[in-house]
Amino acid sequence: MADRFDQHAVRHRMKLLREDGDVTLYENRDGVECPACGEPFTRLLLTERRTHSFGLAGSERLCVAREDDRLVVCTHSE
Repeated sequence: MADRFDQHAVRHRMKLLREDGDVTLYENRDGVECPACGEPFTRLLLTERRTHSFGLAGSERLCVAREDDRLVVCTHSE
């Protein structure tokens, strides 16, 4: 897998849900693979914040990939 997840390369396969400067949230619409586990994810959160709090539904799995300047978080619905 690449050292950095390139959301721009797969942007056409995802729906932008929120973008507020240092946090971006996408919904996966076309089986884009998680940079951590390689399986298709449900949602993707990219954050440059040092800390972040997550609220998850009971049946979701969470994958995290740390890059130099951001955190890549993918949720997977089971």
